[in-house]
Amino acid sequence: MNKVRVAIICGGKSSEHEISCISANGILDAIDRSKFEPVLIGITKSGKWLLLPDDTTFITQNGALPTVPESGIEVSITSQGLFSGGKNLAIDVVFPILHGTYGEDGTIQGLFEMIGLRYVGSGVLASAVSMDKSYAKPIFAAAGLKVAPGTVVTSTNFELPSNLNYPLFVKPARSGSSRGTTKVKQSSDLKAAVDAALAFDSKVIIEQAVDGKEIECAVLQSQGKTIVSPVGEIVISSKYEFYDFQAKYLDDSMQLVFPDLPAGVEEKIQSAALTAFNAAGCEGLARVDFFYSASGDVVINEINTMPGFTPLSVYPKLIEKSGINYQGLITTLIQTAQTRSASITR
Repeated sequence: MNKVRVAIICGGKSSEHEISCISANGILDAIDRSKFEPVLIGITKSGKWLLLPDDTTFITQNGALPTVPESGIEVSITSQGLFSGGKNLAIDVVFPILHGTYGEDGTIQGLFEMIGLRYVGSGVLASAVSMDKSYAKPIFAAAGLKVAPGTVVTSTNFELPSNLNYPLFVKPARSGSSRGTTKVKQSSDLKAAVDAALAFDSKVIIEQAVDGKEIECAVLQSQGKTIVSPVGEIVISSKYEFYDFQAKYLDDSMQLVFPDLPAGVEEKIQSAALTAFNAAGCEGLARVDFFYSASGDVVINEINTMPGFTPLSVYPKLIEKSGINYQGLITTLIQTAQTRSASITR
């Protein structure tokens, strides 16, 4: 039986380039090579597509996160598929383990649709909507989910709406991994926080901070069914104000625990996760992030259509709690992608 050739694409022109590389490393280590033949493609920070040996390792060394090297055998994209060295790479399925802009926002998904390649994860519209919090939140609210009040700004010249009170969160509208995100406790710090977010995006969200637990829930499509995981709580060291980039990736003190919530709350969060997944039109997988407030409200924070994917990342751990191990998760996602139409109008 011929193995399925899977292009694992990582890196990219994104502030989350390094995290993508670490996720790809996990997939390369765990993919079932009796079923799949991985083809590793790295996108450099400058945007070059390179064919990399499948024994490439991306590891953190001396505190430095890994990146795709800037030189190598280039990959070209044509209407017939992906080519390198004049040969068609004969890709059956793409696993675009790309986080953030140019990877999780519908752009690369549109490319795959144009050349007829099946791929893991959500389509063009769902990816774009989910990536842009200024569009996702109104969609969630229209679906009956509770969202934190907020506003969108594009410069430091703005008036803060009267319904927003400190503390506030300031974040890029279309970025992930908490890059450029600041918790602001007083008005004198607000414009500096907006400036920091504008370094990552031309559109910035200012929203009310929610006092409560950070809760995450995983959604996975498998064999025509949709699995919603048990809910997990993010517990971080008291030295952090919130679950920022440092706490997520550069400090091993974060813990994922499975909280003992009041009766009916876990089911309410799971239902909200599925509602968000369907409202955004997601496919394949997503991690949906919530706050469970001190007053008992379930507030949706965001949806991630290609969440962090190392064996120790939150999404695989939540799915593992549902009875599917890391290798089984990779297999499920690839096999689900094989069954989807390669057309945007599917």
